[in-house]
Amino acid sequence: MSDVIKLLPDSVANQIAAGEVIQRPASVIKELVENAIDAHATRIEIVLKDAGRTLIQVIDNGDGMSETDARLAFERHSTSKISQASDLFTLHTMGFRGEALASISAISHVELRTRRHGAELGTKIFINSSTCESQEPDMCPEGSNFMIKNLFFNVPARRKFLKSNQVELSNIIKEFEKLALINPEVEFMLTHNGNVMYKLMKGNLKQRISALFGRNIDQQIVPLNINTSLVSLHGFVGKPENARRRGALQYLFVNGRYMRHPYFHKAILSCYDQIIPADTQPNYFIVFDVDPETIDVNIHPTKTEIKFENEVPIWQILAAAVKESIGRFSAVPQIDFDQEGAINVPNLSQHTTVTPPANGADPTYNPFQVKTTQRTYKSPDKEIITDWEKLYVNFTGNKQDSQFDSSDFSDLPTTDKDTQTERVIESDLGVSKCIQFKSRYLLSPIKSGLMLIDQHRAHIKVLYEQYIHQIKGEKVKSQSVLFPDIIHLTPSQNIILKELEPEMEKVGFTLSQLGGNDWSINAIPAGMGTFDVKDTLLQVIESITTGGESISETVYSKIALTVAKNSAIPYGKTLNDDEMEDLLVKLLQLPNPNYTPDGKTVISVISNEQIEKLF
Repeated sequence: MSDVIKLLPDSVANQIAAGEVIQRPASVIKELVENAIDAHATRIEIVLKDAGRTLIQVIDNGDGMSETDARLAFERHSTSKISQASDLFTLHTMGFRGEALASISAISHVELRTRRHGAELGTKIFINSSTCESQEPDMCPEGSNFMIKNLFFNVPARRKFLKSNQVELSNIIKEFEKLALINPEVEFMLTHNGNVMYKLMKGNLKQRISALFGRNIDQQIVPLNINTSLVSLHGFVGKPENARRRGALQYLFVNGRYMRHPYFHKAILSCYDQIIPADTQPNYFIVFDVDPETIDVNIHPTKTEIKFENEVPIWQILAAAVKESIGRFSAVPQIDFDQEGAINVPNLSQHTTVTPPANGADPTYNPFQVKTTQRTYKSPDKEIITDWEKLYVNFTGNKQDSQFDSSDFSDLPTTDKDTQTERVIESDLGVSKCIQFKSRYLLSPIKSGLMLIDQHRAHIKVLYEQYIHQIKGEKVKSQSVLFPDIIHLTPSQNIILKELEPEMEKVGFTLSQLGGNDWSINAIPAGMGTFDVKDTLLQVIESITTGGESISETVYSKIALTVAKNSAIPYGKTLNDDEMEDLLVKLLQLPNPNYTPDGKTVISVISNEQIEKLF
């Protein structure tokens, strides 16, 4: 039997590695920009075409590379950041594995033009699927210019599963925000299809936050600054009144690197307990500076999951720092002790006689004097009952009039054997009386037992089906609002909403962009009652960003479900007989009334056998 184990070709190995390192165009930008920062660049320009599918170009004024370094940089595990294993615990650079350029070149066409500072000539190199096709001298500016073309051209499965351009661009902007926030001393420019989206000048962290998320953010954050032997923390945390239900701006960085750390995130949230609603999240931008030897960044290929040696004490330091910042800058009214302009108060220590002003008051008036003549008020319609037995005369008189007569439900239609999927109505839609239980459930007897309906979920199901029917039939009618709502979005959310605008108009929303990332909501779907319009839009944007759906009936379904949830009868609302009957009839007319569109149970049946066992 021949040997079956063999070494993979370098091109195949690089494609496998690319699957972990390069997940989408945003990953390419992250790796190239981090390399530029490691090369001491002070100005970085990013040029995109078709959200990175066609072209990703990163231009920097960093150190540049020699002819030999430019060729060697595309080999696996080639790096200038470390030379031995111990260097992993003293990292001061973003990259260190030497996998990024090799992975990128394995799944794209790469052109690199680079020149070192002080060198007369640079070099230009072409890489195609890990194969160097040409390298020649070139007269190019100092620094590096990477052009990544046709990403995933030789991995059709990966290219096929890329999301729409707007979703991919939204992910690129999110990655760009992380890189720009932690490097405020670097100038950044981002261009997409010839349009300049960002032009950020160098400054401090607060200036960079304002440049990325708008000037309004200045009034919503307070500074945080603490230095200890274990960790130094600086940055900003959001004021409690500015906590968000959707799209909270939450960024943690350590030693110049973005990180995801649920443990520290929980520490920050614990500081907002009891001062923000449970369904909201605070904003925060916090930078950790620790000894590189006390953290391990070599856990995940994306290098965003980081292990801390001193997690518990840092957790306590972080929580104390956040609480101090919130308390120090909380907007609590203060007493003004300034005596200028105050009312002159007499000095009581001096024995002076103060003469009251003449106001014509009667000095003989006594407010506590009892008048000899008093009126007796008596109700003209009621007489005072002194015999308490009379109060109970009618209490037991007609008790049977208030009893629940089970015979009222004897004419219910028959049902199928499977009680969970049975149809409770016949063709004439005859429904017996039902009662409301704890302002939450509707109870109605059926032939096989007792049917319980969740009134909120039932209304969600009815509204959802009505809304979907309207969308599929024709454009939903809009209802203008007297005072348009203004919604403030992040740049990534703004891109998604631009794409959604035509579809949102079809489902009844009228939106207009005011400039920048601000939108005005001028009309909402007619007949849908009152609901949180801003939260509805943010939910739709979030679902498309995370789920990556295209603009289709799937999006219509999400919009319809969101509107239905916000417009449905809330728990705790008491319904009259007509409202209960109308809701039950509309629900039972639907083809599948047992579940909401998101799979929650609407109807549950307690069988006769179960009821008999109780007794």
